[in-house]
Amino acid sequence: MSGPQCCENPPKPSSSCGAAGHVEEIGGLKSYVSGPSDSKLAVILVSDVFGYEPPNLRKLADKVAAAGFYVVVPDFFHGDPYATEIAEKPLLGWLKNHGPDQGFEDAKPVIKALKSKGVTKIGAAGFCWGAKVVVELAKYAYIDAAVMLHPSLVTLDDIHGVKVPISVLGAEIDQTSPPELLKQFEVALNAKPEVDGFVKIFPGVAHGWTVRYKDGDEVAVKCAEEAHCDMLDWFSKYLM
Repeated sequence: MSGPQCCENPPKPSSSCGAAGHVEEIGGLKSYVSGPSDSKLAVILVSDVFGYEPPNLRKLADKVAAAGFYVVVPDFFHGDPYATEIAEKPLLGWLKNHGPDQGFEDAKPVIKALKSKGVTKIGAAGFCWGAKVVVELAKYAYIDAAVMLHPSLVTLDDIHGVKVPISVLGAEIDQTSPPELLKQFEVALNAKPEVDGFVKIFPGVAHGWTVRYKDGDEVAVKCAEEAHCDMLDWFSKYLM
């Protein structure tokens, strides 16, 4: 499901943010890209409903790029991310025109473009809305490794269909994907010996914590950085 927590602590987008990268078109989508363009290893970051411009997401892209990956953060919403301040645009109405099923389709040309550049292995990480896109990519093995962070809209049936190594990083305080559901994900993954799976529930944090933290909140930053490290470790293990 997708609910109010998906919209809490909205970031302030900044198209100029991202010290190490730049924006270019990849597979037909405007994308923030960072890291060595000649790398054979790529990571796609699929945003939450707030799109590809928020500073924390771009800082994370730069962090992953610093580990040697070519990182792409596509604008899956074509310049129309969700905006909490627009009362006439409720989330459910916005989702009708920005469903993760369309994100899944839009991701395919991005992956094709990366492979045409010589990329041989691709990982994808999805945040909230983006996790549904990533799990679909993992079900059809369009990618080589997947990470879902505080997922939204992901079902147990989705997990049963995953064909590549997948890590699920969830929050203890999450109405969208509560710990009970994540534990079911863990049971399902443990029953699939052919697919390496990992589930971790972070205590004391809420949905969205990995990209919507406040820089001045040391505890929140530390928890977010722990999740970032787990994500990076997963990609290092299965892509490098």
